[in-house]
Amino acid sequence: MIRLLDLFFSFFGLLFAMPFLLILFVLGLFDTGSPIFRQERVGRNKIPFTLVKFRTMKVDTASVASHLASSASITPFGNFLRKTKLDELPQLWNVLKGEMSLVGPRPGLFNQQELTEARDAKNVYAVRPGITGEAQVNEIDMSTPELLAKTDAKMIRELNLVNYFKFILQTVTGKGSGDRVKGS
Repeated sequence: MIRLLDLFFSFFGLLFAMPFLLILFVLGLFDTGSPIFRQERVGRNKIPFTLVKFRTMKVDTASVASHLASSASITPFGNFLRKTKLDELPQLWNVLKGEMSLVGPRPGLFNQQELTEARDAKNVYAVRPGITGEAQVNEIDMSTPELLAKTDAKMIRELNLVNYFKFILQTVTGKGSGDRVKGS
């Protein structure tokens, strides 16, 4: 049932948001010259996939987890995108393709060995990664891998339609601050 909801919401989300996505794309061109950010992430069953987002950091920023990147790397437009979570909208394409779900554990990077091991031990990779979830709305990010893996496993065990909609609603209404970055 959740996969059907993912398909429905991602398809119609992309369809109805297309004019808005185009505006953000054009604004991103003026901000960084390269508004789309692509990065290989750890997917379901640890199969790699390419995550798509709006770029929020300078083009030459190192490919590391957000909590390891400097806040000086975030552009002014990128700061707006992060605060409003609009940088996540292109991931609806990943959801439509079946690489992600709207709700699930945020996909990590392959170089986050401690997080990968903690999630592997808790069988978190048995499900599709998500755009949002329990950890995100409670401001638990990849800087605390054991806590994140534990929270992800709990969310997976307890995920039902009520929680699915609860996490989406909490995200849309601004609960959680998104990924932290180091001070400049």
